[in-house]
Amino acid sequence: MTEESEIARAGAEASMGEASSLLRNLGFPLLQVHHPFNHFDFTRPGRRILVIGPMGSGKTEFSARMWRDSLVARSKGDAARADTTSGGADRRDIFVVRSTLDTARFPDYPPDALAYRGGYERCGDRIGPAADSFALESLLAENPTVGTWIVDEASFFDERLAYLMQDESLRRGLVFVCPTLVLNFRREIFNQTARLLLETATDVFPLTAYCEQAECLADSLYTYRYYLVDGVECPAPYFDPLIIIGGDRTKEDGREPNYCTRCDRHHYLPGKEYTFFSLKPMGEAAARGDIKPLLAELAAVADGSPRSRLATSLASRHLECRAPCPEMLESLRLPCLAERELAYLFAEANLLSAEQLKAIVSDLGLDRDYLMRRLSDNRRPIEL
Repeated sequence: MTEESEIARAGAEASMGEASSLLRNLGFPLLQVHHPFNHFDFTRPGRRILVIGPMGSGKTEFSARMWRDSLVARSKGDAARADTTSGGADRRDIFVVRSTLDTARFPDYPPDALAYRGGYERCGDRIGPAADSFALESLLAENPTVGTWIVDEASFFDERLAYLMQDESLRRGLVFVCPTLVLNFRREIFNQTARLLLETATDVFPLTAYCEQAECLADSLYTYRYYLVDGVECPAPYFDPLIIIGGDRTKEDGREPNYCTRCDRHHYLPGKEYTFFSLKPMGEAAARGDIKPLLAELAAVADGSPRSRLATSLASRHLECRAPCPEMLESLRLPCLAERELAYLFAEANLLSAEQLKAIVSDLGLDRDYLMRRLSDNRRPIEL
Protein backbone atom coordinates (compact mmCIF):
# COMPACT_ATOMS: atom_id res chain seq x y z
CA MET A 1 0.00 0.00 0.00
CA THR A 2 1.37 3.43 -0.93
CA GLU A 3 1.84 6.27 1.55
CA GLU A 4 -1.03 8.14 -0.14
CA SER A 5 -3.31 5.11 0.30
CA GLU A 6 -2.32 4.78 3.96
CA ILE A 7 -3.21 8.44 4.54
CA ALA A 8 -6.55 7.99 2.80
CA ARG A 9 -7.34 4.87 4.86
CA ALA A 10 -6.40 6.59 8.10
CA GLY A 11 -8.61 9.53 7.20
CA ALA A 12 -11.55 7.25 6.44
CA GLU A 13 -11.12 5.38 9.73
CA ALA A 14 -10.94 8.65 11.67
CA SER A 15 -14.10 9.90 9.96
CA MET A 16 -15.98 6.69 10.81
CA GLY A 17 -14.71 6.89 14.38
CA GLU A 18 -16.04 10.43 14.74
CA ALA A 19 -19.43 9.38 13.37
CA SER A 20 -19.62 6.43 15.78
CA SER A 21 -18.72 8.64 18.74
CA LEU A 22 -21.34 11.21 17.76
CA LEU A 23 -24.08 8.59 17.54
CA ARG A 24 -23.12 7.08 20.90
CA ASN A 25 -23.17 10.52 22.51
CA LEU A 26 -26.65 11.06 21.10
CA GLY A 27 -27.83 7.91 22.82
CA PHE A 28 -28.01 5.55 19.88
CA PRO A 29 -27.68 1.84 20.77
CA LEU A 30 -24.86 -0.28 19.42
CA LEU A 31 -25.43 -0.65 15.70
CA GLN A 32 -23.48 -0.88 12.46
CA VAL A 33 -22.15 2.55 11.53
CA HIS A 34 -21.36 3.08 7.87
CA HIS A 35 -18.95 5.59 6.40
CA PRO A 36 -20.54 9.05 6.35
CA PHE A 37 -21.46 10.50 2.96
CA ASN A 38 -18.93 13.32 2.87
CA HIS A 39 -18.69 16.46 0.80
CA PHE A 40 -15.69 16.48 -1.49
CA ASP A 41 -12.38 17.36 0.20
CA PHE A 42 -10.66 20.04 -1.90
CA THR A 43 -7.81 20.43 0.62
CA ARG A 44 -5.99 17.21 -0.31
CA PRO A 45 -3.65 17.61 -3.32
CA GLY A 46 -2.36 15.05 -5.77
CA ARG A 47 -5.25 12.58 -5.76
CA ARG A 48 -6.19 10.31 -8.67
CA ILE A 49 -9.72 9.17 -7.91
CA LEU A 50 -11.60 6.45 -9.76
CA VAL A 51 -15.38 6.45 -9.49
CA ILE A 52 -16.36 3.03 -10.78
CA GLY A 53 -19.57 1.11 -11.24
CA PRO A 54 -21.95 -0.16 -13.89
CA MET A 55 -23.98 2.08 -16.17
CA GLY A 56 -26.72 3.77 -14.19
CA SER A 57 -24.91 3.55 -10.84
CA GLY A 58 -24.48 7.33 -10.54
CA LYS A 59 -20.88 7.92 -11.66
CA THR A 60 -21.65 11.15 -13.52
CA GLU A 61 -24.04 12.23 -10.78
CA PHE A 62 -21.07 11.91 -8.39
CA SER A 63 -19.30 14.46 -10.61
CA ALA A 64 -22.32 16.76 -10.56
CA ARG A 65 -22.34 16.62 -6.77
CA MET A 66 -18.65 17.55 -6.78
CA TRP A 67 -19.48 20.52 -9.01
CA ARG A 68 -22.13 21.71 -6.55
CA ASP A 69 -19.67 21.26 -3.66
CA SER A 70 -17.14 23.39 -5.52
CA LEU A 71 -19.64 26.26 -5.79
CA VAL A 72 -19.94 26.28 -2.01
CA ALA A 73 -16.18 25.89 -1.47
CA ARG A 74 -15.41 28.77 -3.85
CA SER A 75 -17.57 31.10 -1.78
CA LYS A 76 -15.07 30.82 1.10
CA GLY A 77 -12.36 33.39 1.78
CA ASP A 78 -8.59 33.72 1.41
CA ALA A 79 -7.72 31.25 4.18
CA ALA A 80 -9.72 28.55 2.42
CA ARG A 81 -8.01 29.40 -0.86
CA ALA A 82 -4.61 28.84 0.75
CA ASP A 83 -5.74 25.36 1.83
CA THR A 84 -6.88 24.40 -1.65
CA THR A 85 -4.14 25.89 -3.85
CA SER A 86 -0.82 24.44 -5.01
CA GLY A 87 1.31 25.03 -8.07
CA GLY A 88 -0.81 28.05 -8.96
CA ALA A 89 -3.96 25.92 -9.29
CA ASP A 90 -7.00 26.06 -7.00
CA ARG A 91 -8.59 22.65 -6.51
CA ARG A 92 -12.00 24.26 -5.99
CA ASP A 93 -11.84 25.25 -9.67
CA ILE A 94 -13.17 22.25 -11.63
CA PHE A 95 -12.96 21.48 -15.34
CA VAL A 96 -15.04 18.66 -16.82
CA VAL A 97 -13.48 16.76 -19.72
CA ARG A 98 -15.83 14.71 -21.86
CA SER A 99 -14.64 11.99 -24.21
CA THR A 100 -15.50 12.81 -27.82
CA LEU A 101 -16.68 9.18 -28.13
CA ASP A 102 -19.45 9.85 -25.61
CA THR A 103 -20.95 13.13 -26.85
CA ALA A 104 -24.08 11.47 -28.28
CA ARG A 105 -25.49 10.25 -24.96
CA PHE A 106 -27.54 13.35 -24.07
CA PRO A 107 -28.25 15.23 -27.32
CA ASP A 108 -31.13 17.30 -25.90
CA TYR A 109 -29.10 19.05 -23.19
CA PRO A 110 -27.19 22.34 -23.57
CA PRO A 111 -23.63 22.01 -24.92
CA ASP A 112 -22.12 23.13 -21.59
CA ALA A 113 -24.16 20.63 -19.53
CA LEU A 114 -22.68 18.01 -17.26
CA ALA A 115 -25.60 15.68 -17.88
CA TYR A 116 -26.64 12.61 -15.97
CA ARG A 117 -29.83 10.58 -15.92
CA GLY A 118 -31.46 12.69 -13.21
CA GLY A 119 -30.61 16.14 -14.60
CA TYR A 120 -27.60 18.28 -15.39
CA GLU A 121 -25.32 21.08 -14.20
CA ARG A 122 -24.29 24.00 -16.43
CA CYS A 123 -20.50 24.33 -16.40
CA GLY A 124 -20.00 27.29 -18.76
CA ASP A 125 -16.43 27.46 -20.05
CA ARG A 126 -15.34 24.78 -17.59
CA ILE A 127 -16.37 21.86 -19.75
CA GLY A 128 -14.91 20.63 -23.04
CA PRO A 129 -14.30 17.57 -25.20
CA ALA A 130 -11.06 15.66 -25.63
CA ALA A 131 -10.32 12.82 -28.00
CA ASP A 132 -7.16 11.57 -26.28
CA SER A 133 -4.51 12.31 -23.66
CA PHE A 134 -2.80 14.84 -25.95
CA ALA A 135 -6.01 16.88 -26.12
CA LEU A 136 -6.24 16.73 -22.31
CA GLU A 137 -2.64 17.90 -22.10
CA SER A 138 -3.57 20.93 -24.23
CA LEU A 139 -6.54 21.70 -21.95
CA LEU A 140 -4.23 21.52 -18.92
CA ALA A 141 -1.87 24.04 -20.54
CA GLU A 142 -4.74 26.35 -21.50
CA ASN A 143 -6.22 26.32 -17.97
CA PRO A 144 -3.26 26.52 -15.57
CA THR A 145 -5.37 27.74 -12.62
CA VAL A 146 -7.75 24.76 -12.65
CA GLY A 147 -6.89 22.39 -9.82
CA THR A 148 -9.46 19.59 -10.21
CA TRP A 149 -10.13 17.76 -13.46
CA ILE A 150 -13.06 15.45 -13.95
CA VAL A 151 -12.24 13.14 -16.86
CA ASP A 152 -15.51 11.44 -17.75
CA GLU A 153 -15.35 7.91 -19.21
CA ALA A 154 -11.57 7.90 -18.85
CA SER A 155 -11.34 4.29 -20.03
CA PHE A 156 -12.25 5.51 -23.53
CA PHE A 157 -8.94 7.43 -23.67
CA ASP A 158 -5.53 6.10 -24.69
CA GLU A 159 -3.19 4.41 -22.20
CA ARG A 160 -0.94 7.48 -21.89
CA LEU A 161 -3.72 9.20 -19.92
CA ALA A 162 -2.95 7.32 -16.69
CA TYR A 163 0.66 8.51 -16.60
CA LEU A 164 -0.16 12.04 -17.72
CA MET A 165 -2.53 12.39 -14.75
CA GLN A 166 -0.03 10.80 -12.39
CA ASP A 167 2.76 13.15 -13.45
CA GLU A 168 0.58 16.28 -13.22
CA SER A 169 -0.81 15.34 -9.82
CA LEU A 170 2.67 14.70 -8.41
CA ARG A 171 4.20 17.78 -10.03
CA ARG A 172 1.52 20.38 -9.29
CA GLY A 173 -0.84 18.73 -6.81
CA LEU A 174 -3.67 18.58 -9.35
CA VAL A 175 -6.59 16.30 -8.55
CA PHE A 176 -8.08 14.04 -11.23
CA VAL A 177 -11.45 12.37 -10.83
CA CYS A 178 -12.36 9.67 -13.35
CA PRO A 179 -15.96 8.44 -13.39
CA THR A 180 -15.57 5.45 -15.66
CA LEU A 181 -16.36 1.86 -16.42
CA VAL A 182 -13.53 -0.49 -15.53
CA LEU A 183 -15.48 -3.62 -16.46
CA ASN A 184 -16.97 -4.07 -19.92
CA PHE A 185 -20.18 -5.92 -20.79
CA ARG A 186 -18.13 -9.14 -20.67
CA ARG A 187 -17.33 -8.52 -16.98
CA GLU A 188 -13.64 -8.17 -17.85
CA ILE A 189 -11.26 -5.23 -17.34
CA PHE A 190 -12.45 -2.79 -19.98
CA ASN A 191 -9.09 -2.30 -21.67
CA GLN A 192 -5.44 -1.51 -20.97
CA THR A 193 -6.29 2.08 -20.09
CA ALA A 194 -8.68 0.89 -17.36
CA ARG A 195 -5.97 -1.44 -16.04
CA LEU A 196 -3.43 1.40 -15.81
CA LEU A 197 -5.97 3.72 -14.19
CA LEU A 198 -6.46 1.12 -11.46
CA GLU A 199 -2.70 0.76 -11.00
CA THR A 200 -2.06 4.51 -10.66
CA ALA A 201 -5.14 5.53 -8.63
CA THR A 202 -4.89 6.81 -5.06
CA ASP A 203 -8.61 6.43 -4.26
CA VAL A 204 -11.46 4.28 -5.58
CA PHE A 205 -15.15 4.97 -5.00
CA PRO A 206 -17.14 1.88 -6.08
CA LEU A 207 -20.82 2.47 -6.83
CA THR A 208 -23.53 -0.15 -7.28
CA ALA A 209 -27.12 -0.21 -8.46
CA TYR A 210 -30.14 -2.44 -8.14
CA CYS A 211 -30.21 -5.26 -10.67
CA GLU A 212 -32.56 -4.10 -13.41
CA GLN A 213 -34.10 -7.49 -14.04
CA ALA A 214 -37.83 -7.00 -13.47
CA GLU A 215 -38.13 -9.22 -10.38
CA CYS A 216 -34.71 -8.76 -8.77
CA LEU A 217 -33.53 -6.45 -5.96
CA ALA A 218 -29.98 -7.77 -5.71
CA ASP A 219 -27.01 -5.42 -5.75
CA SER A 220 -25.47 -5.05 -9.19
CA LEU A 221 -21.88 -4.39 -10.16
CA TYR A 222 -22.11 -5.35 -13.82
CA THR A 223 -23.06 -3.58 -17.02
CA TYR A 224 -25.28 -5.77 -19.18
CA ARG A 225 -25.59 -5.29 -22.93
CA TYR A 226 -28.65 -6.55 -24.73
CA TYR A 227 -30.66 -5.97 -27.90
CA LEU A 228 -34.38 -5.90 -28.58
CA VAL A 229 -35.61 -8.00 -31.51
CA ASP A 230 -39.39 -8.01 -31.96
CA GLY A 231 -39.68 -6.99 -28.31
CA VAL A 232 -37.57 -9.93 -27.08
CA GLU A 233 -34.48 -9.31 -24.93
CA CYS A 234 -31.45 -10.80 -26.69
CA PRO A 235 -28.20 -10.81 -24.69
CA ALA A 236 -25.08 -9.65 -26.50
CA PRO A 237 -22.76 -12.53 -27.31
CA TYR A 238 -19.24 -12.54 -25.91
CA PHE A 239 -17.79 -11.70 -29.34
CA ASP A 240 -19.97 -8.60 -29.77
CA PRO A 241 -17.83 -5.55 -30.68
CA LEU A 242 -16.20 -4.19 -27.54
CA ILE A 243 -17.08 -0.53 -28.19
CA ILE A 244 -20.35 0.58 -29.72
CA ILE A 245 -20.98 4.31 -29.83
CA GLY A 246 -24.56 5.49 -29.49
CA GLY A 247 -27.09 7.50 -27.52
CA ASP A 248 -28.46 6.68 -24.08
CA ARG A 249 -31.97 5.69 -25.16
CA THR A 250 -33.86 2.43 -25.53
CA LYS A 251 -33.45 1.08 -29.06
CA GLU A 252 -35.65 -1.46 -30.82
CA ASP A 253 -33.14 -2.10 -33.63
CA GLY A 254 -31.35 -5.43 -33.16
CA ARG A 255 -28.18 -3.78 -34.50
CA GLU A 256 -28.07 -1.14 -31.75
CA PRO A 257 -27.46 -2.12 -28.12
CA ASN A 258 -29.20 -1.25 -24.89
CA TYR A 259 -27.55 -1.30 -21.48
CA CYS A 260 -28.64 -1.84 -17.91
CA THR A 261 -27.17 -3.10 -14.67
CA ARG A 262 -27.49 -6.75 -13.74
CA CYS A 263 -26.46 -8.98 -10.86
CA ASP A 264 -24.43 -12.12 -11.43
CA ARG A 265 -27.52 -14.31 -11.75
CA HIS A 266 -29.19 -12.19 -14.44
CA HIS A 267 -26.13 -11.12 -16.40
CA TYR A 268 -26.37 -13.32 -19.49
CA LEU A 269 -23.25 -13.69 -21.65
CA PRO A 270 -23.67 -16.37 -24.32
CA GLY A 271 -20.88 -17.57 -26.57
CA LYS A 272 -17.81 -17.15 -24.37
CA GLU A 273 -16.85 -20.82 -24.59
CA TYR A 274 -17.67 -20.82 -28.32
CA THR A 275 -15.37 -17.84 -28.86
CA PHE A 276 -12.35 -19.61 -27.38
CA PHE A 277 -13.16 -23.18 -28.43
CA SER A 278 -14.22 -22.44 -32.01
CA LEU A 279 -14.23 -18.85 -33.29
CA LYS A 280 -10.74 -17.80 -32.26
CA PRO A 281 -9.08 -21.09 -33.35
CA MET A 282 -10.74 -20.71 -36.77
CA GLY A 283 -9.41 -17.16 -36.94
CA GLU A 284 -5.92 -18.40 -36.06
CA ALA A 285 -6.17 -21.01 -38.81
CA ALA A 286 -7.23 -18.27 -41.25
CA ALA A 287 -4.20 -16.22 -40.22
CA ARG A 288 -2.04 -19.20 -41.21
CA GLY A 289 -3.77 -19.40 -44.59
CA ASP A 290 -6.50 -22.01 -43.95
CA ILE A 291 -9.63 -19.88 -44.23
CA LYS A 292 -12.14 -22.59 -45.25
CA PRO A 293 -13.35 -23.60 -41.74
CA LEU A 294 -13.97 -19.95 -40.83
CA LEU A 295 -15.80 -19.26 -44.11
CA ALA A 296 -18.05 -22.29 -43.58
CA GLU A 297 -18.91 -21.24 -40.03
CA LEU A 298 -19.57 -17.61 -40.97
CA ALA A 299 -21.83 -18.74 -43.80
CA ALA A 300 -23.78 -21.03 -41.44
CA VAL A 301 -24.09 -18.28 -38.83
CA ALA A 302 -25.20 -15.73 -41.44
CA ASP A 303 -27.88 -18.17 -42.69
CA GLY A 304 -29.12 -18.85 -39.15
CA SER A 305 -28.35 -22.55 -39.48
CA PRO A 306 -29.01 -24.66 -36.37
CA ARG A 307 -25.96 -26.69 -37.43
CA SER A 308 -23.51 -23.82 -37.00
CA ARG A 309 -20.94 -24.34 -34.28
CA LEU A 310 -22.39 -21.31 -32.51
CA ALA A 311 -25.93 -22.71 -32.40
CA THR A 312 -24.84 -26.20 -31.34
CA SER A 313 -22.52 -24.81 -28.65
CA LEU A 314 -25.28 -22.66 -27.12
CA ALA A 315 -27.78 -25.52 -27.23
CA SER A 316 -25.44 -28.02 -25.57
CA ARG A 317 -24.31 -25.64 -22.84
CA HIS A 318 -27.57 -23.88 -21.99
CA LEU A 319 -30.41 -26.24 -22.92
CA GLU A 320 -29.06 -29.78 -22.74
CA CYS A 321 -27.75 -29.36 -19.21
CA ARG A 322 -28.76 -29.66 -15.55
CA ALA A 323 -29.63 -25.98 -15.16
CA PRO A 324 -31.11 -24.80 -18.47
CA CYS A 325 -30.89 -21.10 -19.29
CA PRO A 326 -32.93 -20.55 -22.46
CA GLU A 327 -32.28 -16.80 -22.27
CA MET A 328 -28.79 -17.47 -23.62
CA LEU A 329 -30.16 -18.81 -26.90
CA GLU A 330 -32.12 -15.62 -27.61
CA SER A 331 -28.83 -14.17 -28.90
CA LEU A 332 -29.32 -16.31 -32.02
CA ARG A 333 -32.15 -13.93 -33.02
CA LEU A 334 -29.65 -11.11 -33.52
CA PRO A 335 -28.97 -9.76 -37.01
CA CYS A 336 -25.40 -9.47 -38.27
CA LEU A 337 -23.98 -12.25 -36.10
CA ALA A 338 -21.40 -13.13 -38.74
CA GLU A 339 -20.43 -9.46 -39.03
CA ARG A 340 -19.98 -9.29 -35.24
CA GLU A 341 -17.69 -12.32 -35.36
CA LEU A 342 -15.64 -10.73 -38.12
CA ALA A 343 -15.34 -7.46 -36.19
CA TYR A 344 -14.04 -9.40 -33.18
CA LEU A 345 -11.48 -11.34 -35.20
CA PHE A 346 -10.25 -8.27 -37.11
CA ALA A 347 -10.42 -5.36 -34.65
CA GLU A 348 -9.85 -7.11 -31.34
CA ALA A 349 -8.15 -10.47 -31.86
CA ASN A 350 -6.14 -8.99 -34.76
CA LEU A 351 -6.19 -12.33 -36.61
CA LEU A 352 -7.56 -11.35 -40.03
CA SER A 353 -5.91 -9.09 -42.58
CA ALA A 354 -7.82 -6.28 -44.29
CA GLU A 355 -7.66 -8.24 -47.55
CA GLN A 356 -9.16 -11.35 -45.91
CA LEU A 357 -11.89 -9.25 -44.32
CA LYS A 358 -12.85 -7.65 -47.62
CA ALA A 359 -12.87 -11.00 -49.40
CA ILE A 360 -15.10 -12.63 -46.77
CA VAL A 361 -17.57 -9.74 -46.82
CA SER A 362 -17.75 -9.90 -50.61
CA ASP A 363 -18.03 -13.71 -50.81
CA LEU A 364 -20.79 -13.95 -48.18
CA GLY A 365 -22.63 -10.74 -49.09
CA LEU A 366 -22.43 -9.39 -45.53
CA ASP A 367 -23.67 -6.02 -44.28
CA ARG A 368 -20.87 -3.60 -45.18
CA ASP A 369 -22.42 -0.56 -43.50
CA TYR A 370 -22.89 -2.29 -40.14
CA LEU A 371 -19.37 -3.70 -40.18
CA MET A 372 -17.72 -0.39 -41.16
CA ARG A 373 -19.54 1.44 -38.35
CA ARG A 374 -18.48 -1.09 -35.75
CA LEU A 375 -14.88 -1.15 -36.92
CA SER A 376 -14.80 2.65 -36.80
CA ASP A 377 -16.18 2.57 -33.25
CA ASN A 378 -13.29 0.31 -32.31
CA ARG A 379 -10.65 2.49 -33.99
CA ARG A 380 -9.99 0.11 -36.86
CA PRO A 381 -11.79 1.97 -39.70
CA ILE A 382 -11.77 0.35 -43.10
CA GLU A 383 -13.57 0.96 -46.38
CA LEU A 384 -15.40 -2.18 -47.53
